[in-house]
Amino acid sequence: MIRICLGVLGLSALAIGLPASFAPETFYTDYPFFTALVQLLPPYNEHLITDIGGLYLGFGVMFLWAMFQPSRQLIIPLCTAWIVAQALHFAFHISHLTGFTTTDAVAQQIGLALYLLIAIIPMAMLRRR
Repeated sequence: MIRICLGVLGLSALAIGLPASFAPETFYTDYPFFTALVQLLPPYNEHLITDIGGLYLGFGVMFLWAMFQPSRQLIIPLCTAWIVAQALHFAFHISHLTGFTTTDAVAQQIGLALYLLIAIIPMAMLRRR
């Protein structure tokens, strides 16, 4: 279960990081999955989007590393750092929903909450050991 959570987080981070890093304007206009939710938070800033892409790529690499070579010393700080970043991300988005349909707002918040919950699972499982 720990490896599954790490893999899901790693692939999710790469799914954000790759388009943000290498196709920032497309990321801005079409993410997530051609819904254009990022575009609802203007203005477009290529520098900011590629920096965020790099951050997510870094997390993606680390999560996949932890999945293939799991250790408490890697998983706990990695998941803690992810939770801090995603909690701030969640807090921003929950207070910036202007222009979102109700469906998009709810779906976005559920998705962001899942990022937090999936990172808590490995930490909780390691505490029980």
